[in-house]
This record gives sequence, C-alpha cells and structure tokens, in this order.
Amino acid sequence: MSQQGGGPTRQDDDWWGQLYDEAADDTGPTPVPDSLDDRYASVKRATTRETRPPDRTEDGGAGSGEPPGPPPLPARRARGQDRIAEDPPREEHPPFPAQRTGERPPAAPPAPAAPPAPRTEAAAPEAPSGRPPAVPPMPGWPAPAPAPDEPSEAPRAAPQSGLPAPQGPVVTGVARFTPGHPAAPPTPDYVGSRPPTYAPEPSALPAADPEHLGELVSDTVLDGARYGACTLRAVSLRGDSARYRGEARRDALLTARFGTGEQALVLVAMATGVRAAPGAHRAAAEACRWIGQAVGRSHERLSEDLRAGRRGDLKSGLNRLTDRTLGKLRAASEEPTASLRCLLLPADPDCRTRIFFGAGEGGLFRLRDGEWLDIEPGEPGGTPPAAGALPAETPDGDRLTLDLGIPVPPSPYEPVVAPAEPPPMPFRFRAAVARPGDVLMMCTSGLADPLRGEAALRAFLGRRWSRAAAPGLAGFLADTRTRVKGYADDRTAAAVWEA
Repeated sequence: MSQQGGGPTRQDDDWWGQLYDEAADDTGPTPVPDSLDDRYASVKRATTRETRPPDRTEDGGAGSGEPPGPPPLPARRARGQDRIAEDPPREEHPPFPAQRTGERPPAAPPAPAAPPAPRTEAAAPEAPSGRPPAVPPMPGWPAPAPAPDEPSEAPRAAPQSGLPAPQGPVVTGVARFTPGHPAAPPTPDYVGSRPPTYAPEPSALPAADPEHLGELVSDTVLDGARYGACTLRAVSLRGDSARYRGEARRDALLTARFGTGEQALVLVAMATGVRAAPGAHRAAAEACRWIGQAVGRSHERLSEDLRAGRRGDLKSGLNRLTDRTLGKLRAASEEPTASLRCLLLPADPDCRTRIFFGAGEGGLFRLRDGEWLDIEPGEPGGTPPAAGALPAETPDGDRLTLDLGIPVPPSPYEPVVAPAEPPPMPFRFRAAVARPGDVLMMCTSGLADPLRGEAALRAFLGRRWSRAAAPGLAGFLADTRTRVKGYADDRTAAAVWEA
C-alpha cells in the first residue's frame, strides 16, 4: 500500500520513500541565518563589477601585489549571534555637498533594533575633538559646510543648501541708473519746467465713414533707409490735441525711391493741411502724392542735375513742379489748403548735395558739432509788412506819428473792386553740401516751433543725435515725440545722418 492508499507499491513510488524516509538524518537549521544584510550584500555583489571582495592576506593587505585596502569595519551583531559580517566593497563616490564631513551614508536600510550589547572589537580611532577624521572633498566639488558647533572664520551660507555660496553682492529690487552706467537713460516724456496738459498716449480715434475707410489716417507713420553716405529716419505722428479730441492727423508723409544703383533718387515729402479747412488730412495726402508723381516722372533729369551741381536748373524745375501741385489744391478752394516741404537725396556716395524745396511754414535745421543751425530759406524780397500796417513815413518825408484807428467809409466815386486773390505761398529752395557727422532735419511747424522756442528741447536732441551712428527707428520715434508744454500740434520730421 502507498501512503495515499489505493494500490500496491510500485517502482515509481520509491522517490517518495527516499524523500520522506524516517531513517534519513535531518539536515537541521543553517549555520548562519539568512538576514536582510546578507540578502542586500548578495544583491550588491551580483550587480557590481567585482562579484566578491578581493583576497586578503594574513596581515590584511590585498593579494597579487595590489595596494592595501581600507581597514575592516567594526563588527556588527545581528539577531543575538556572535557573528562579524564585513560590508561588501563599496564604489568610490565623491561626498555629497550637503553631508557633513566624515559621515558615510548607510549601505542599506537599517535592520530592526537589537538590544544593546558590549562591543567585541575596538572602534576606529577618533580625532582629538571627538569627531571622525575629515575627508577632503573631491576636485571640482564645493567645500562641505562645517558642523554647527565648529568655529568658522567666514560667514556661512544657508545650512545644508547643497549649492556653493554666492560670490559678490546680491542685488534685489528695481534696477536704477547710476552715474557711469554703460546703458543710456530712457528718453524723458517731456522737457521744460511743467508737464504738458494732454496725456502722452492716444485716447480717442477719429470718426470713420464705412463708405470711405481708405481715407483713414493712422496715428503714427515711421520709416527709414540708408543710401550712399546718408542714413534716413522719418516719422509723422498725431499731436496731443488731436489725440485727445479724436481728430485725424493733418500731417502726411511720403518716402519713395526712384531708379536703381547710384542713379537712384530718394524723395521725402511732407505736407500739413490747414486746420480750419474741411478735409485737411486729405489735402495733405494729395499734395504728397502729386509731388511724388511729378518727381518720379522726372527723376532721371533731376538726378543728373543734382550730381552735376546745376542748382539753377534744379531751382527752376522744382519750382514748376511745386506750383503745379499746389495749383491743383487751390483749384478746389479759394485759399491754400496745405503746405508742402520736400527733400531730395542722391544715392551716389560721392555726391554730398542735399536739395530742399517747398512752400509753406515749417523748419530746416542742421546739427553740426553739437549746435543747431536754423537754415530755413527766407522769402524772396524779404518779409512783407503785415496786413494793415502803415509805413513809417510818406514818400514826401512826412512822418506819421498818430493813428486814431477811425474807419473811413469807401468813396462813392471809386469803382467797386473785387477782393484780390490771396498771394500764393512763396517758393523755398536750398542746396546744402553735407559734411561727415552732420545731421540735416526737415520738419513741419509742429516740431519746428518748439525747437525754436524751447532751449531744453534743442539741448536734448543735440545730445541724442550728436553720436556717430544714427538711432534706430524706435529710438528716433521716442526722441521726436518728446513733448513740450504749449505745443500740441502734429509732428512730422525727416533727419539725415551723414557718415
């Protein structure tokens, strides 16, 4: 019968008797228990390059002529048995900066707490201060922080930060400009003793007609170029008064290049519509467009005369083009509706002649050696007397000393004369030869008037634009929009920096 019953014993059942024979001796418990430390050491030996510790000689040195290794660690007692277990060989790693000097991280999770027992071997020798000897850090790692009770000559960084202490002063807060700082200070919002009345940014948009959206005028126009020996910057922006009232910009700006190569001609045209005239912004835009078309058709002849220095031919030809353009505007109105100012720049680097022409109010300035020069050409024949002004003396030499201002009725014997048409605006022309480092600026009255009337604005722009290189588009816009109290009209300017 087998132990399970149900039949006689066969040859196949002998393995059962051999395995569970009562006469066989029991193997008994293992001489060394399988602890958590033994399992951790076995796993580490299997995963490291060295599968077992190097052979040791009787005197503790490494075999096969290898240098002696570190001394064995103190004995450790586990589960109440007198057994000394050596830690497996450890890989060499640099100490972590956040750990204290002389400490080593545990090789494995701590075993369950055991009752205290007397030590069987002597511990490692300690330093005179009672602390383990210091281990020098690896090259490239920061020095470890000293212990809390250790004296330190230099101030310590944050405890256990794991990062090297910052070098130099730490500056926090808002950055401020100091004397000698390499960065230039920002452009001021205004110059003068008092701030302007209006806000510096647009507040209202002009009214729009859904059937004429193409006639809308943007708040600011900015352009620039570089040809030959000159760098051009041009801008036209709405004044503070128009921005507040939601009115359209009455200034118009046109920059165009005609031709190619050294024969090319650059035209800068700007116009200002009369404030009281209806559709002043449309009149200014039409004046720039018509003068641009006229110059574009004749640009080859104009370029030849300019490079050849034929100033007489240039003056007469440009006078006809200006009268033709403004004549179209006067055809729709009895009074002039816009002023026009233009600048011609040759692309030939060997030609230093700059031509200004136009009609109406504005300004033409030149910055040389840090000083502004007003080179606006005067009216032919001098400035005419104001309307209603009396001469100082009669043709016979009698001086007029008193004017009572009593109105005199018209004589019934004099024929009725129709009012005379207002005289056209005089033509202005100037040919200037540029020098290296000069800055030539043409502008409308919105910038010419504060430049003539405010010394602080002249000084500020003189400092900003006296540098060797021309400012960028954003810098030029910031400079030209520097406000002055009492001047709130549109501003349009074109400046040329000579290399």
